[in-house]
Amino acid sequence: MTFILVLAGLMALLYTGIPMFAGMILFSLAVLFGTEGNVGTLGEFVFGKLNVYLLVAIPLFMLMAHFMVRGKVVDDLYDTAHTLVRHLPGGLGIATVVACAIFASISGSSVATAMTIGKVAIPQMLKYNYDRLGAYGVVAGGGTLGILIPPSAPMVLYGFVSDTSIGALFMAGVVPGLMLAAIFACYCCVTEWRREKRLGPAYTRPARATIAQAGVAIRKSFWALTLPPFVLFGIYFGVFTATEAAGTGALWALFIAVVIYRSFGWQDLWIGAQEAARTSAMLFMIIIGAALFGYMLTKLRIPQQAVDLALAWGVTKTQFLIAVMALVFVLGLILESISIILITTPVILPVMKALAIDPVWYGVLLTINLELALISPPVAMNLVVIKSITGAPLKDIDRAAVPYMLMMILAIGLIIAFPAIATWLPGTMELR
Repeated sequence: MTFILVLAGLMALLYTGIPMFAGMILFSLAVLFGTEGNVGTLGEFVFGKLNVYLLVAIPLFMLMAHFMVRGKVVDDLYDTAHTLVRHLPGGLGIATVVACAIFASISGSSVATAMTIGKVAIPQMLKYNYDRLGAYGVVAGGGTLGILIPPSAPMVLYGFVSDTSIGALFMAGVVPGLMLAAIFACYCCVTEWRREKRLGPAYTRPARATIAQAGVAIRKSFWALTLPPFVLFGIYFGVFTATEAAGTGALWALFIAVVIYRSFGWQDLWIGAQEAARTSAMLFMIIIGAALFGYMLTKLRIPQQAVDLALAWGVTKTQFLIAVMALVFVLGLILESISIILITTPVILPVMKALAIDPVWYGVLLTINLELALISPPVAMNLVVIKSITGAPLKDIDRAAVPYMLMMILAIGLIIAFPAIATWLPGTMELR
């Protein structure tokens, strides 16, 4: 009951329009001052939370993404995917999913993935008479892969708050991310195959690319394709930690943009650094707010109350996970991803420990649920992005996203039923 009152109070404050970090900080300070009588030691507490080597990964991964985007290294991704699979039923949709998956492993942002790939893919799909709602839906769904396929800023934040290995979380997102991409691609293939049968001769499918065309396309995007395995294999084989991977990945992205593409100048370096610093500063302020919020919850003994309640009711792992996934889904309708991670994790983490739930397993489930929030109205940032690209009515875009919402719920169910989908790969890696 106490947590519900605290959450209601915080939500009421946030709905005044105050920034997320400011709302969490002010609300936590007010509650602590009311219960403790002073807030004199919180300066050292906040400094200790930010003085963590792991957090260096956030600006470095941001920098890596900005280098690749501003250097126009990723511009050829969709063209390559389109060339290779355009002859298949739903080939344009499959190409969009593939391009989203690859770009996701570079940008770590769902909104950036939907925006970048959507600008290229949607006009191309409509040009070849691809189903209009299908085009909107595949960009909305494919864009969500940005925070599941590593690197992922939400995974870094969850790992920081829960004290879970970032490298293990990154590896845990690979198989579910590829599984979800495969589900999306199969859906595109089946729906367009059925549409082709229905329309008959009126349906035109692009011709198969020649070997020469495929070779040219692969050469064009070769360097962009080297970055994901460079980062992931380095983490998997223990060559470097997640933070070191971010630094070396940023240097490799800079090398590709400057030396290989020769499309990156001093101004691009300056603007990229500014954008990475601005985004990172915002995330660090939110982390401060989350740290104070978690500290406040601990002082009120809310996590311990949650553990006692779960044990008293005899809740199983599966029941707990289903309940938390439902809660996260509801919160996702009104809050953005980072807020959900930072508000819920301090409360449920002790319960997870009491029920012996693998935090890496839960981290993947949480991330997919946060992806679901990105295409679930009314917040649904990916849908807003698609509207800005196409100018289409939002109700049409919402309708187009429904099948992808159902597929993501299916993926959550599969990973709850078969945890090895998420835990197998990190279980085999060389951790440092």
